[in-house]
Amino acid sequence: METKEPNITHTPTAQSSVPSDLPLRRWLFLWLLSPNQNGNHHKLIDNSISLLIVFNLIALVAEHIPAIHSQFSAWFHVFDVFSVTIFTVEYLMRLYLAPEDEEFKDAQRPRMRFALSPFALIDLIAVLPFYLQAFIPLDLRALRLIRLLRILKLFRVLVPAFHEFKKANQDRTFRQKVNALVFPSPYGGKLHLIFDHFIVFWVIVSVIAVILESVNSIHYLLNLEFIILDAIAVGIFSLEYCLRIYSCVENPGMKHALGGRFKQARSTSSMIDLMAILPFFLEFFLHHLLDLRFLRVFRLLRLLKLTRYTGATTTLTRVVSREWPVLAASAFIMLLLVIMTASLGYLFEHDAQPDKFENIPQSIYWAVITLASVGYGDISPVTPMGRLMTIILSLLGIGIFAIPAALLSSAFTDQLRIERETLKNELYEMLSDGKLDVGETEKIMTEAKRLHLSEEEVNRLIVKARRERELKEDVSVLPLHKIAATSQHAIEHYKVLISQIRQLGVMTDAAKFESVAIQNKRLTPDELALWRQIQGDVPIKP
Repeated sequence: METKEPNITHTPTAQSSVPSDLPLRRWLFLWLLSPNQNGNHHKLIDNSISLLIVFNLIALVAEHIPAIHSQFSAWFHVFDVFSVTIFTVEYLMRLYLAPEDEEFKDAQRPRMRFALSPFALIDLIAVLPFYLQAFIPLDLRALRLIRLLRILKLFRVLVPAFHEFKKANQDRTFRQKVNALVFPSPYGGKLHLIFDHFIVFWVIVSVIAVILESVNSIHYLLNLEFIILDAIAVGIFSLEYCLRIYSCVENPGMKHALGGRFKQARSTSSMIDLMAILPFFLEFFLHHLLDLRFLRVFRLLRLLKLTRYTGATTTLTRVVSREWPVLAASAFIMLLLVIMTASLGYLFEHDAQPDKFENIPQSIYWAVITLASVGYGDISPVTPMGRLMTIILSLLGIGIFAIPAALLSSAFTDQLRIERETLKNELYEMLSDGKLDVGETEKIMTEAKRLHLSEEEVNRLIVKARRERELKEDVSVLPLHKIAATSQHAIEHYKVLISQIRQLGVMTDAAKFESVAIQNKRLTPDELALWRQIQGDVPIKP
């Protein structure tokens, strides 16, 4: 089965190479809409339109709530006008550039062919109701329903991604296809990225809903909407959790039907996924036995699901693990300082303020906020010795409490440098055959995404690794002791030297060379004989 190799350019930068002397229509198409032109604005336009569609859906839901719509009706209208303007400009731009599109340029009437295509009809439906209401009185509810069809514009992104996914997963089982959808793999393609973005979107929406739900005035107006939204989010997260448990046995190290799934369920990411949905089911099934409303706060743990889509937490974990001895020593010093400060505070302030410095454990709170230079002011010393001690300890706390932050900052930067160097070394090994295959490319892009490297930075790393490998393969630039360490390198270097001596003999005056060498005794007889043998004047004995 052939797999399409991801589009990675092996140039220092991926800037657009659209010639400026092209006809205007051709230049605009390559610059704005061509999916095959590197460095153009095709991805930016698609992503912006998709984001605007999502905002339109959110606005439509919010507009359905009378309390919100009545207060912000003018802003809803402005946003709708703005959206229709953008969608109209996009539709007209695609209509104008249709003769340059590979799909329509061979048709007798490219623009007519485009106008009748499914995507163009969806784009037209997205804006047409706005203009029709100026001539035809439309019911507000019907207009909202028609505007809901704007979400169909997302099919412009979904359909190509689905076809790419289907082609890449031909002759694969259903479970393997599910695995490619929910886990990173060479077979996931753009559909896997869309799935990840969909989950991220619902994580953000559900967390925002939990936060807003704590505001009584908002909760009073949107109580039903919050319940429906939470039920939809839990349904999506539950389906995702089941798909991951079902298809995880396709991953390396999880081949066993039960053991592999149990291993996946015990992983940190799966535990986070389970905590994201567990409060909902516990409250739903056990509400008649226990008051579990406090579990609603734990719905904020859904935010931890976002750690799956960033490598920052992995890097931070490695940093803490690597620097743990130093951090532990710093924490020990901080603990000693806190206890000593709390004890002295109790000693000097207990008689003057027995209610605030009642005992040493209560003084620990004052010690921490003093050493951390927070100083809320709810507890403060009043005796001269207590104030003097507070001044000294505050100055000490600035340095002591800054140590862990400085350690983590420098170690985090150093860890990123180490991981990028590791990526460069892996590139160096992968380029041993002079090219990157599909699997190697996928591995590079996955690691680059975790390290927050752009495609341009990856391309620069590829070029740098290729140049360094070429330099390393060039024996002439190596020090002599490194050449001598490898017999193959020594032989190649010897052949190069022999070739250079022959070239020297061709380029110099041979008679004058020998005359100077003999008269001034610059060469011994053996060296001169070797010179003649190399030049071919005397046959070389075997």
